[in-house]
Amino acid sequence: MAFQTLHDPKQMPGQRRDVLRWPYVDGLRMDEAMHPLTILSVGLYGKTLLNQNGAPIRLVVPWKYGFKSIKSVVRIRFVEQEPPTSWNLAAPQEYGFYSNVNPDVDHPRWSQAKERRIGEFLKRKTLMFNGYADQVGSLYAGMDLRKYY
Repeated sequence: MAFQTLHDPKQMPGQRRDVLRWPYVDGLRMDEAMHPLTILSVGLYGKTLLNQNGAPIRLVVPWKYGFKSIKSVVRIRFVEQEPPTSWNLAAPQEYGFYSNVNPDVDHPRWSQAKERRIGEFLKRKTLMFNGYADQVGSLYAGMDLRKYY
């Protein structure tokens, strides 16, 4: 599946910078998209999703790095081939398609073995698949998780 964000630099001033190609795009395999932990969110805490939280629709994929939870989704397409993703287009040597949380694979510029959670001072060990290994590990059975992180 291929996802695309709203492209409106007037409303979203960050899109005026050319850090990435706009609109932001990302994708999931069909089994990832259909997993019960994957959510298309239109609200948060019982209220309609605010613009800064990704309105009108935000994809939530808790076992992946945050940039896979694409905000302000305005287009979803079913595609036969792996779709391009914004961060993979911007820096293919640093960002793969899967973007699963794998503490055993460091980013080329920093370690991912430890993390600091919001509200905590000390770092803790990063858990495989963001702590969801029991629920989603079977999606990646047989894959080289050092190559397809």
